[in-house]
Amino acid sequence: MPQVRPTGLPDTFGRVATDLRVSVTDRCNLRCTYCMPAEGLPWLPKPEMLSDAELLRVIGIFVGLGVRQVRLTGGEPLLRRSLVEVVAGIAQMSPRPQIAMTTNGVGLDRLAAPLADAGLDRVNVSLDTIDPAEFQVLTRRDRFADVEKGLKAAANAGLTPVKVNAVAMRGVNDHSVADVLQWCLDRGYSLRFIEQMPLDAQHSWERTEMVTADELRQRLSERFTLTPLPSAERGSAPAELFLVNGGPQTVGVIASVTAPFCAACDRVRLTADGQVRNCLFAQGEVDLRGPLRDGASDEELAELVRGEMWRKARGHGIGKPDFHQPDRPMSAIGG
Repeated sequence: MPQVRPTGLPDTFGRVATDLRVSVTDRCNLRCTYCMPAEGLPWLPKPEMLSDAELLRVIGIFVGLGVRQVRLTGGEPLLRRSLVEVVAGIAQMSPRPQIAMTTNGVGLDRLAAPLADAGLDRVNVSLDTIDPAEFQVLTRRDRFADVEKGLKAAANAGLTPVKVNAVAMRGVNDHSVADVLQWCLDRGYSLRFIEQMPLDAQHSWERTEMVTADELRQRLSERFTLTPLPSAERGSAPAELFLVNGGPQTVGVIASVTAPFCAACDRVRLTADGQVRNCLFAQGEVDLRGPLRDGASDEELAELVRGEMWRKARGHGIGKPDFHQPDRPMSAIGG
């Protein structure tokens, strides 16, 4: 007899997806050296991207399949002009999912309050350095002051706890990880360090250049006392959390490469052009845009999603001899 899949979005390893990452655009206004070349990338033509109505319909299908958190990503999500309307549409869904966003913070000073009013619950801001000159070298743009304004606006709008995501790179910004933590502690932001992953458009990632989670903890411990929180409090969250100097503030370390959390992964991804990816590093994806525009029903689209989740691999496989970096870079997949 054919195997019958349970309801929701399970895979064959007992995991159930409840966290949807939605790339609302592949465009970005920064050119971070570890993400894309200085000249940028060929952006998706607008007709290939899901419209607001299409996007909300697909997200609604995921919510009906058990998704309880929707995180809006890019590219840079703030570049989607209708972002506030998209957030408002998600907030009206039932059951209402938690709505989060990952952004580089450029332009957040103008949009933090409207997004919060529309229903955005939380925000993560990507910031790898607090040195304006170093920021300009890393991002190829002089926008550090804009990110600072965005962080302050997010806190003022109640998008708390405001989280900061930082990637440490050997010989680039790894010397200042403790400074970044102190800067965040002083301002009440929750910092998460993330190991650099092989998702750059140039395919130039080298494991030897990656600063590992163990190295990060060692460097932070030279200035701060880090006390691990019990693992039971972590759940499916990717960050291992540490109390800083006895707390209550914490710092997180996400060891995506050296200590992957694939066994507890509850994520699924939707790209701006309507493709479903069951893993950040998946080699395949399933198209929803074509069937949607050809008149597929919600149940037919849901079955495509369930089928893609059922094909999810046990883990991302970084470090294995047969590992291949996805063709799509992070800017096109969504964080």
